[in-house]
Formats: sequence, C-alpha cells, structure tokens
Amino acid sequence: MKFKFKPVFIYILLSINLLAIAQTQNKAYLSYIEQYHQIAEKQQKEHRIPASIVLSQGLLESGAGLSDFAKQSNNHFGIKCTDWTGEKFYHDDDKKNECFRKYNQVLDSYEDHALFLKNRPRYAFLFDLNPTDYESWAHGLKKAGYATDPTYAYKLISIIETYNLHRFDLEPNKYQPTSSEVIVSMGSISAQTTHSLFKVNGVKFVIANAGDNYALIADELKTTESRIRGYNEVDTNESLIEGTRVFIESKKNKASRECKTHVVQEGESMYSISQDYAIKVTKLYELNKIQFTDGVTVNQLLKLR
Repeated sequence: MKFKFKPVFIYILLSINLLAIAQTQNKAYLSYIEQYHQIAEKQQKEHRIPASIVLSQGLLESGAGLSDFAKQSNNHFGIKCTDWTGEKFYHDDDKKNECFRKYNQVLDSYEDHALFLKNRPRYAFLFDLNPTDYESWAHGLKKAGYATDPTYAYKLISIIETYNLHRFDLEPNKYQPTSSEVIVSMGSISAQTTHSLFKVNGVKFVIANAGDNYALIADELKTTESRIRGYNEVDTNESLIEGTRVFIESKKNKASRECKTHVVQEGESMYSISQDYAIKVTKLYELNKIQFTDGVTVNQLLKLR
C-alpha cells in the first residue's frame, strides 16, 4: 500500500493502539519520577547538579527503570566501566558486549553518577553553570561527550519540559505542584488556565493533570474538544491519562532543524515519537516511507525532516 495523505479522522483510527503504548510509557515515567525525585533533589543539594537533569538522564538511560539493562545492573545512567573496580555488566551498546558498571542498588547508581561528573575534568565547566539552568546543562553534557546520540540534549530537554521536572530545581527540598494559575497566550486568545504552557518544535502543549479530560482542557482554552483531539490525533473515545502531553495547536510536518533523525528506543512507537518531536504522525510515516500497518523496531533510524 502506498502512502496517501489522509484526513484527520483516518489517522486518528490508526493511532489508537500506538497511543495505548505511549500512555503506558507515560505511566512508567510518572511512577519513576515519584519514586526517585527526592534522590535527585538530594544530588542537587549536595553536588549542584540540577535535579531535573538527574531525573531526565535516569529516565532516558534506564527506560524509566524498566529496561532489562537497568533491572539487571541497577545502572540508571549508562555509565561504562572506565576506572571501575566494582561489579561489571556486559551489554550491547555502541559496540557489542560493552562493559558497564553494576551496582547493588539504584541509590548507588545515583551517587556514582554525581561523582562521575564531578571527578572528570571534561565536565568541570558544567558546575560553573546555574544549577537550575537545565538547558545549558543538557547541551553541556552532550558537548562534553556524555552520549554519542546527536539529539541527546534535546531528548533531555523534551523529557524535562514534558514532565515539568524543572519544578524540582526551583527549591530542591520542596516538592513543587505540577501547575499554577498563569495567563497564557494562545494565538490571539488569552485564557486563564491552571495548566503551565510548554513548547516543543515551536508547538504549544500542556500536561494533563489528574482528573483532566480533553473537553475540560478545550473549555479552559476556549476551543473545541474535537479540535484538541485532532491536534493530538486521538480517537473520540480515548480517555486522558495524567502526565500526557496535550498539544493545543497543530503539530508540524517535520522536526526542528536540530533534530534530523531519531533512533528508536525500547517502548517507543511511531505515535509516541511523533508526540516527542511535535510531528504529525502521518508525516512521520511519509518521511520514512513506512506503511501504516507496519511498526518500528528498536535501533531503527527514522528521518524527522
């Protein structure tokens, strides 16, 4: 079957199963954040590493603690065996059967991550940054060579902004609420809202709170439920789960200039990737010449623009 552009109602149906996968991942991310945010705050207090950076790296590197690698090694930050005399775990990464550090408990992984950054000269400049400047930290980690993925910084920033992890940076010892009453601008519309407003790829979105649904968000922003569902490519019967990213304007046909490709990670789908980069899922299929009936596989390289 060759790709043809379809109206919104067609690709809504195609995304139902993919959305279920994405929302399962969202639940896992929220559970991880609840479990480890206090440890991340402790790392910020003691080592001046932004809690949002600690959490986003832990989420990304460990698959929210659910990857086989993380479960077997308790290694949540993908740190390899360089200068390591402890237990070791072998895992395929950039190369086959690479050596990674293995810990007795996840807490040890968090502490070693802080020491790993503090004790290596190439990361020294990061500690001159404002400890709440997560964007500079994300780009700094990539610049210093923490990961080979060219989009690593943008992935960390996307996770931080999607799950509002910056709230843990503001007052490290206090759990900040996920939203506050602010005035946001939505095109020519000004709306008083209980949701914080974020952007990815220049597209505005909010994060669903407990008890939210698409109709409530649409009403709050003075638009229609069908329009919000269309922006997010979801079926009319699809419910909304706390922590889900909800776009309030149309996603774009391609990713930002910095994000040219994406390597599929465990648990990802075409839909979840389209939400991460604010690309229409139909355009993501079209860019990669993939049929709607086909899924993606781990380590598959996707074009984003």
